Amino acid sequence: MTKPFSQACENNKAAILDVLQRVFDQATLVLEVGSGTGQHAAHFVPQLPHLRWQPSDIPAHLSGIESWRETAECKRLLPAKEFDIHDIHWPISDFDAVFSANTAHIMAWETATLMVKRVAENLPTGGVFALYGPFKYSGLYTSESNMAFDAWLKQQNPKQGIRDFEKINAQAQNFGLSLFEDNPMPANNRLLVWVKQAVNLGAD
Repeated sequence: MTKPFSQACENNKAAILDVLQRVFDQATLVLEVGSGTGQHAAHFVPQLPHLRWQPSDIPAHLSGIESWRETAECKRLLPAKEFDIHDIHWPISDFDAVFSANTAHIMAWETATLMVKRVAENLPTGGVFALYGPFKYSGLYTSESNMAFDAWLKQQNPKQGIRDFEKINAQAQNFGLSLFEDNPMPANNRLLVWVKQAVNLGAD
């Protein structure tokens, strides 16, 4: 089959990898939530030789992810698993890092915050969560292009939209994730990195 292709993935993969090589340096098994085309995983894993990587997504995307995995020819890049953030059972249980790109603004806000909550609940102490995408700061867009993108997202689905950094970070902190880095990335995106703390998780 023809592999799915995202130009955005092609444009940002090197910049994201630069950060992951640093913040995933102690990771052994990464769960990717919403692997999309599979391009990110195929690019990252051969260059992160110390870890294994578990792609996951909804059923419609699995065959495309698999086509990129086969191209990568890397045994540490595991076969893609079906997963939705609302699923009761997670695709794996022994991961110590989570990566997700361009998901929070596609999900409804309630689903995006559920993702943060469930990642926090399932990461071990010291585990790392890296979330890539566009964010607003103090309610303001970081660029005119992000403002236009947000308007387009809402036209497609009113529940979609660029999320406020402060709100999503507050959700993360409430469930035991401490902000470690906020990295500026290409095309007015950010790569947020949290670390799971040894504290009791907050309530819903």
